[in-house]
Amino acid sequence: MPASNAISQAVFDQDQLADWNDHFTGLDAIARVRLALEEFPGAHVLSSSFGAQAAVSLHMLSQARPDIPVILLDTGYLFPETYDFVEELTQQLSLNLHVYRNEMTPAQQELKYGKRWLQGQAGIDQYNFDNKVEPMQRALEELQVGTWFSGIRRTQSTSREETPFVQFKDGCYKVSPIADWTDKDVYDYLSAHNLPYHPLWHKGYISIGDVHTTKALHEVEDPSEVRFFGLKRECGLHA
Repeated sequence: MPASNAISQAVFDQDQLADWNDHFTGLDAIARVRLALEEFPGAHVLSSSFGAQAAVSLHMLSQARPDIPVILLDTGYLFPETYDFVEELTQQLSLNLHVYRNEMTPAQQELKYGKRWLQGQAGIDQYNFDNKVEPMQRALEELQVGTWFSGIRRTQSTSREETPFVQFKDGCYKVSPIADWTDKDVYDYLSAHNLPYHPLWHKGYISIGDVHTTKALHEVEDPSEVRFFGLKRECGLHA
């Protein structure tokens, strides 16, 4: 295990990062969260899309650090069920929710750029940057984040298969404590703690983003097409 307090926000060491990843492999997710909160630089935050299985990380982190800021990126095009889910979990878990958005309203963006999600991959990429990547970068800067927790998992898509437990991204340490979890691990945790899936999960939505670029399994020929018309799976936050 790396020496106590070995990580500093000012110094990034690739070998040290590899040591932490090796050590995290031998820990369970709750132990990873506790150790990262103790040893990794503050301020600590958790980002969440309040997607299909988001209650796992929201519960795990809020149990370990009740006041941890939870960052939600609101594009203005989330499903009504997602907004209801945000409200439900915020109340149930007493979340310290911080909502970040594009500084232009959705209507202003459409007036200026049109419906960019219909303009091919280049349009989708720019839309995602303006509505997700830039607001997240702004959140990290304004909250002076040293460690960013994420609930992404390796089994969610091929683009996430190599997700490490710890990486250095956007000027801070990014920790993915359930990176190695399976769908069964998620189910077991939700069941054990009486936590809900996103309401659209039961209607065949396995990955839930904006209304205009999200489809249920029964609406597509291949699971890779449930987001962004199959052109991509990542919005840019976790690439």
